[in-house]
Amino acid sequence: MKEVLKFQQNQHGTDYVVGDIHGCYRLLMDTLKAMAFDKKIDRLFSVGDLIDRGLESFECLSLPYEPWFFAVRGNHEVLMHDAMNGGDTVHWFMNGGTWALEHDLLDLRVLANDVMDRLPLAIELETKRGLVGIIHADVTSGQWGTFDEQRDIWSRERIERPAGKMLGPVKGIDTVYVGHSILKEVTQIDNVAYLDTGAFLTGNLQIVKISEAK
Repeated sequence: MKEVLKFQQNQHGTDYVVGDIHGCYRLLMDTLKAMAFDKKIDRLFSVGDLIDRGLESFECLSLPYEPWFFAVRGNHEVLMHDAMNGGDTVHWFMNGGTWALEHDLLDLRVLANDVMDRLPLAIELETKRGLVGIIHADVTSGQWGTFDEQRDIWSRERIERPAGKMLGPVKGIDTVYVGHSILKEVTQIDNVAYLDTGAFLTGNLQIVKISEAK
């Protein structure tokens, strides 16, 4: 598993980033169709949590194999991977992983391991507007490139801090896109933009334009 996957600027199409999908495969595809997403030249980046809670988690495991789709690993991918490799299955099931019981668990373990190998901890993307970072929950060190996998996939410290006690912007990066914490709308704190609007509950899946070639 890579720590950081880096991308150069898209010279031909438009780059987007999507909030937590959580098993809402059809909603994702319908949204992309409605916005005329071009799979030949456009790219979709994901803040992770492709699976659990929604009804189409298994279908969402196909996304990392698409040439136009790039995701970081979320805490739900970690829960799945750990459970499939002898870890805490009960904790995963309590957090939306019971869909796995409908599938052959040995085959799912192979798939879970392969998917995790395709998901870096963070993505770094060059754009016309500066350097963009994507990670699941936060950069808890405050410095892009200095990561703590456990905390950066699970932390809600920035979003839960009271006004006046902000952590300050993440240094070494212009904008960071994250998910993990469900909010009513896209919310930016410092230079960190939160994209999870609870699609599996609300039907509101956020896809934000990062940059375009034009």
